[in-house]
Amino acid sequence: MGATVGQLWSVFKMRIGFAIMLCALAGLAVTPGPQPEAWQVVLLALAVLLSAASAGALNQYVERDLDARMLRTKRRPFATGEYQAGPLWLSAILLVLFLSVAMAAFALNIYVALHVFLGAFVYGVVYTVWLKTRTWLNIVLGGLAGSFAVLAGASAVDPNPAPAPLILAVVLFLWTPPHFWSLATVMHKDYAKAGVPMLPVVVGDALAAKIILGHTVALVLLSLLPAAYGLGWIYLAGAISGGAWFILASIKLVLRPGPLAAMANFKASLLQLGLLLLAAILDRALLA
Repeated sequence: MGATVGQLWSVFKMRIGFAIMLCALAGLAVTPGPQPEAWQVVLLALAVLLSAASAGALNQYVERDLDARMLRTKRRPFATGEYQAGPLWLSAILLVLFLSVAMAAFALNIYVALHVFLGAFVYGVVYTVWLKTRTWLNIVLGGLAGSFAVLAGASAVDPNPAPAPLILAVVLFLWTPPHFWSLATVMHKDYAKAGVPMLPVVVGDALAAKIILGHTVALVLLSLLPAAYGLGWIYLAGAISGGAWFILASIKLVLRPGPLAAMANFKASLLQLGLLLLAAILDRALLA
């Protein structure tokens, strides 16, 4: 039983799903206006989680052959053949997506439902099917998945998002590439062997590190702007502390490009995002 739960947790990429859910809750928190009822917030969170889960499962379903060729992913159930790809699995994945979109429309409004759908579509189709093996821009455009989660949360308050959630959505768009390019630097040989054109594979680790630093500085500076649109000191403290750590790690990556510094930068990106989103939620909860 435990093994089955672990496999499903992996197939549906639940860790990423919870991160995307947190993006939606942060988008909700930074949007001025009356907050939805508690039950609506719960269903919003669940809808975004299920939507992200469906996209994660579709990613593994589609990439099963690619995953089998990569060290990091070769033990995934679809890659090993333990889960057989076919109409049943595809139907289940689409059903999860349908339920998530329907839940968002029922509990909140059609704008939330649209953003919930678009987030899954970008990751599951645009990134995974259309771009992953074709261009280094794959994860750049794939970053819109997190942005749509922020906008889903914001639309639960106001279908016309205010400046703060729009800025946060752009921050998520800018955050995804340096986060994933850092991991791609760690797994450079793996991606090169599999023929996946991640940025470090295309331009080399040294130039990729400089581009990562540029993205990091831009997103951190932008993440400070919501403080000018009503967010308080808790948000600003989270944005500054996490952002400073991420920039410092990115500078170290430029100075010594390679797997060790890239993994440190990958972890710094997770810390920065976590602090930013939690600070946004706490700022609304404690200072509003």
